[in-house]
Amino acid sequence: MPKLLLKGGHVMDPANKRDGAFDVLIDDGKIADVQPAMAANGAQTLQVKGLLVTPGFVDLHTHLREPGREDKETIETGCQAALRGGFTTICAMPNTTPAIDQRGIVDLIQREAQRLNLARVAVVGAVTKGREGKELTDFGELFDAGCIGLSDDGAPVADAFLMRRGLEYAKLFGRPLIQHAEEPALFGQGVMHEGLVSTTLGLAGIPSESESIMVARDIALAALTGGWVHFAHLSSASSVDLIRQAKRRGLRVTCEVTPHHLALTEDVVGEFNTTAKVNPPLRTEADRQALIEGLRDGTIDCIATDHAPHTDWEKSADFDAAPFGISGLETALAVCAEVLVKPGLLTWSQLIEKLTVKPATIAQLPAGTLSVGAAADLTIIDPQAAWTIEPKSFVSKGRHTPFAGRTVTGKVVKTLVGGVERLA
Repeated sequence: MPKLLLKGGHVMDPANKRDGAFDVLIDDGKIADVQPAMAANGAQTLQVKGLLVTPGFVDLHTHLREPGREDKETIETGCQAALRGGFTTICAMPNTTPAIDQRGIVDLIQREAQRLNLARVAVVGAVTKGREGKELTDFGELFDAGCIGLSDDGAPVADAFLMRRGLEYAKLFGRPLIQHAEEPALFGQGVMHEGLVSTTLGLAGIPSESESIMVARDIALAALTGGWVHFAHLSSASSVDLIRQAKRRGLRVTCEVTPHHLALTEDVVGEFNTTAKVNPPLRTEADRQALIEGLRDGTIDCIATDHAPHTDWEKSADFDAAPFGISGLETALAVCAEVLVKPGLLTWSQLIEKLTVKPATIAQLPAGTLSVGAAADLTIIDPQAAWTIEPKSFVSKGRHTPFAGRTVTGKVVKTLVGGVERLA
């Protein structure tokens, strides 16, 4: 593989506190050097003037659907969507069919990802067998197989005793349990946030307390056990406040937020818009502002997509019957740039940090950095490019997004994995 020199770009590498004009030299799939104005010296040159050069993004929360629901997504189409969005590493969630609750399924996913040689795929295993919330999986087997954490995502670990034991066992491996924070009795048959909009539409609501009560319980269990709990896709102001307090106490608590919860509120449901049906639901403007402030002050560690593709026939059902979830990998950067960077709430460098080194640190993966010797996984961005989100152009099988038709600024133009361009 010939050497490659990325020349003339603006490098943003928060892990190394780089934010300025640098050239990046790639040799044998790794970062060989990062310096101002380097000579090519025989290296192939790629001019990136006017573009941002960043570490490849890391997504802690991707639903690939394989095995079992390849009609919704496959490892191949999910990885292609990831590359389109600038994500060079994605973490596959365990709510597949069957659930990722044993080594053989972890191995299957890893082998297929290696065969495809697209984005890198890490695996999140299940906390309980079959994700049924009754019996813990073999943590040792799953972590030994390479799982970066365990979760019953799509459902909470509702049994407090199981969650306690799970936190104790995961602590032995230095890994987190990733909790889908939801109190089942309060969630009930809800389909959107409980409030004025749900009442007006006559839809069953989900109160924000269904999330915050579970967050409070698991913070208490983290204090009891010394274990590490990571909260997925936060949606409410009360949850942010609880986690802020827990971090001040020095507890091992981390969390993520999605682009759609940062950008949208319950109002988008409008006339029963199923592309806005997500779990946890889109909540109020006050909740949205609290999530943004939590991201800004470090209470919320990182941004994760919760990419959850579905078939057309499922999402075209009545609002009550349609599944929760939207496709988010291909729109994440632009949505965050519009909501956070454009109004001056975050700088570009701060946004890149939330998409790279922060999630990589939680996953304990050697990613999210342009350190010399690191894998040459890079994302190249045109921060001025305006484009319109058109779901029909998605490479994901899931083409449902509440951002359809929105004109946004900031576009991924190249994605390199191991120094090779792999943008679909």
